[in-house]
Amino acid sequence: MKLYADSRSSFHVVTAHGPGYVAVDGQRLERSLLLQPDRIDAAWGPDAFAELTAAHLAPLATLGCDVLLLGTGPRQRFPAPAILRPLIEARVGVEVMDTPAACRTYNILVAEGRQVAAALIVEREAA
Repeated sequence: MKLYADSRSSFHVVTAHGPGYVAVDGQRLERSLLLQPDRIDAAWGPDAFAELTAAHLAPLATLGCDVLLLGTGPRQRFPAPAILRPLIEARVGVEVMDTPAACRTYNILVAEGRQVAAALIVEREAA
């Protein structure tokens, strides 16, 4: 699905997403990533939801964002509380949703001027 960003924006936004990819500012990324209005970490995260650990989320507790969106791949899946513990202990608000919904929600929150981060799990399509 293509999403269109306000061309006047200087913030990173999701411009498209689909099975096995997320496009940020028109650049197609085919692995999990951390997205913030002023930063892209294209090397963040696991290759699949089943590989998500607390070690992936612990560094995100210090981002200073209003909310962290956790995109769990093509469908919504909730991590075990032990995996979310670093965020819970740091009192970081976490919203868990499928990756396409996290992409849409991220763009809305950025447009509202919110300090948001999106940890997006991008799972490769089965061959």
